[in-house]
Amino acid sequence: MSHYIHALLLAKLALNVSYITLDGFFQVNKYRYLYFMIMFTVYILILCCNFTIVFLIVVEKRWVGCVLHGPPYPRIHTLLLNSLLFSTNIHPKLLIDFLSDKQIVSYQACLFQVFMFYFLSSSEFLLLSAMAYDRYVSICKPLQYPAIMTTTTVSLLLCFAWLVPACYVVVPIALNINSKLCSFTLKGIFCNNSLNKLFCVTSNELSIYGVIVLLNLRLLPMFFILFTYTKIIIIAFQSCGDVRRKAVQTCLPHLLVLINYSVLITYDVVIVKLESDFPKTAGFVMTLQIITYNPLCNPIIYGLKMKEISKHLKRLLRHMK
Repeated sequence: MSHYIHALLLAKLALNVSYITLDGFFQVNKYRYLYFMIMFTVYILILCCNFTIVFLIVVEKRWVGCVLHGPPYPRIHTLLLNSLLFSTNIHPKLLIDFLSDKQIVSYQACLFQVFMFYFLSSSEFLLLSAMAYDRYVSICKPLQYPAIMTTTTVSLLLCFAWLVPACYVVVPIALNINSKLCSFTLKGIFCNNSLNKLFCVTSNELSIYGVIVLLNLRLLPMFFILFTYTKIIIIAFQSCGDVRRKAVQTCLPHLLVLINYSVLITYDVVIVKLESDFPKTAGFVMTLQIITYNPLCNPIIYGLKMKEISKHLKRLLRHMK
């Protein structure tokens, strides 16, 4: 491994590539194999669980027919695909770092990881907003639902949920490609907003732009979701028991996911601001939970709580026996 590090340093000098040390790991030399086995198992579970639900919705037409191809299922499989990409952006590199003597990443690869992390996490909120709107129309305006939630509308919402975050997030990434680094130690186990603390010069304009992105891609969708669910709850409690039961069954999974991602936002903002005062052990454990909890729980929440998906998942398991 020492020969590998030496060769890596020579390549750095030859190609003038900047490498960043990830300094957020806790006693990785002592527990590297335990960390690796736990995170490898979690990653395999994330892949299997998410892919199974996506498979049921998109591919398996022998059993599901057209039942799982209408709203809200296209948004569910897009949400789970988002989880797959989110995990693949972080976990493979994390597994390599656990087995490496030095946890390093090139500056260009770090920028790409930052882009994917904020693009996919922001897309998550817009997808949850689209699903909240779908539930609002379904419960509060059931007779108008087929006319409002058409295939075209659903497709536009899904494109909007991916294209808008990508356009927002790519701007600071593109502007920072040639930025000079005065520090090469990142306090984290993967690349996030902490990267900004390594620049020699911090742009006030980009800081303001970051606040605008946080407002438009995180806070506004969150307020929209809370508003729609508040309306749903009001309508549900003014209606009969069946409507109330439907509201709880359909909204509870979305609320659980929203809470999970709200924690992700809070942690990501707080850890960057308090990184010098935050205990390294606590930061390491919390980061591992944040990057695994949502992608692992999303397919469980939607696979078990959504009636049609759960039914066809059981049928799939019976056919596999």
